[in-house]
Amino acid sequence: MTVEYDYERLLKERPWLKEYDPEVPYIARIPTFPAAEVLRNTAASWPDKDAIWFYGWTCTFWELYRTVNRFANAILSLGIKQGDRIGLLLPNSPQFVISFWAILTMGGIVVNMNPLYTVDELEFMTKNTELTAMITYDGLIEKMDALLQRVSIPHIIITRLSDYIPGQGQATAESLGIKDKGWHHFGELLEATASHSRPRPIIKPEDPCVIQFTGGTTGVPKGATLTHGNIVAGIYMNMYWGSSVINPIPVERRKSFCVLPYYHIYGEVCQMCWSIKNAATQIILPRFEIEEVMDTLEKFDDISYFAAVPTMLNAIVNHPRAKQMDLGKKFVFVGCGGAPCPPDLIDKLLDMDIFYQEGCGMSETVAQNISQPCLGKKKVGSIGVPYPSTVVRLVDPATGEDVHWEPFKVGEIVTKGPLVMAGYWNNPEETANQLKDGWLYTGDLAYRDEDWHFFIVDRSKDMIISSGFNVFPAEVDSVIFSHPKVFDAMCIGIPDDYRGESLKAFVVLKPGETCDADEIIAWCRERLAPYKIPKEVEFRDSVPRSPVGKALRRILREEEMAKRAAK
Repeated sequence: MTVEYDYERLLKERPWLKEYDPEVPYIARIPTFPAAEVLRNTAASWPDKDAIWFYGWTCTFWELYRTVNRFANAILSLGIKQGDRIGLLLPNSPQFVISFWAILTMGGIVVNMNPLYTVDELEFMTKNTELTAMITYDGLIEKMDALLQRVSIPHIIITRLSDYIPGQGQATAESLGIKDKGWHHFGELLEATASHSRPRPIIKPEDPCVIQFTGGTTGVPKGATLTHGNIVAGIYMNMYWGSSVINPIPVERRKSFCVLPYYHIYGEVCQMCWSIKNAATQIILPRFEIEEVMDTLEKFDDISYFAAVPTMLNAIVNHPRAKQMDLGKKFVFVGCGGAPCPPDLIDKLLDMDIFYQEGCGMSETVAQNISQPCLGKKKVGSIGVPYPSTVVRLVDPATGEDVHWEPFKVGEIVTKGPLVMAGYWNNPEETANQLKDGWLYTGDLAYRDEDWHFFIVDRSKDMIISSGFNVFPAEVDSVIFSHPKVFDAMCIGIPDDYRGESLKAFVVLKPGETCDADEIIAWCRERLAPYKIPKEVEFRDSVPRSPVGKALRRILREEEMAKRAAK
């Protein structure tokens, strides 16, 4: 029997509410102020508390707030206006934090970019968003030179990451070799701006705040447009969700371990913005390098929150120094996302008395919108229950009918609420495909059990999650297909004990051509970020396609599973 869907009824009678922790509200109260107010409020409440630790360099919340205002004025002094798009091509660093909040403060739109992106990838994003400025670092100067051969970006701002490391001195535009290029040096631009006064643009909740690129159904990246209302909702939702664990921790003691990339919406909102809202000192590392991570953990105890992906947790928990370090004393609360966490790893965390929870979300929902309770019931393999003020339906992809009223019926996750994006930047076709009357069609197939805990069973878009990064096979297909010796190509995800999933490419060569796996991998390495490069390559006579040429990856997955099971 089909139950007619009633939005008001579901909002009022959401059956999963009984699974919430005691401190979590059923309906989230979300302020309507601009996102930058979050930093301002914390700086006013806890001005003398350290906001950032970076290789021994520290600054207080008040110092951070004043620096952010100063850099916001510096950006405005270049002629950059409210609503202009500004690329952030930086690893985790004080410069990222300053730049992010400064852009929000002056009314610009942050365009997050992964420093590992190739010039081809950056070119598309730059053109799609019509960047007015790019903020990046000295390690990418050659990449910027190559990018600017193809596109025009009016303002380039370069920093040196070690400028914020004690004892490393200060770089200049001249020492970095950018003075003759007409580019700006981050530190010099900041020093040349005297005003610490906060710019006060008129910003409405529906105004764009962040553009977060994700993959399209054709493999072409698409920019999820997140409004100020979305970002504020994401910050407050995460605060509410973790409140049962975090609120008892005195503010003076709150710290967060920040190695999850800030250019990813998960790291940006669930770690950086969470830290600002909760007045937690950000212990920042620019990359996950296990020995450096362990060295840093030696310096701190009682880290309130660590947002991670399974590969990070796996490396830390199984490191030889983990036992002597007593990780249960290091971490109070660990959140995991990006990929399912292996049950044995979860058991190890729980054995250490670390509060642990997993969640699920996407760029289009400001990272997480479904999550396991922090204190309450957790089920192995479950992504948890929807956030406050969030409605989730399960829809039969074939009929469009709701199936969530019956347990264990599989349907596509469809969601609505304050976390759902405004649309895709400069991409009305993809927006129409996924947003219908305010409902976001996620493409993820799931079911719910008798307690209304949700379980993902497949990703209908064939997306692969490798080390927490989203990889879209169609994009890798097209790169391999562009090789002059290749006739056809198709990629799938394969199990990987370390990364969760890796990519395997199935390649069909043109008649008479010869090629080996190393050549294909080298071709990809020149054109794709490292986490998108196939780990395995198999040559075959054909790959399965429908009569209209649609990739039938399911057949390859089934064949691969059968081969692995037979071993």
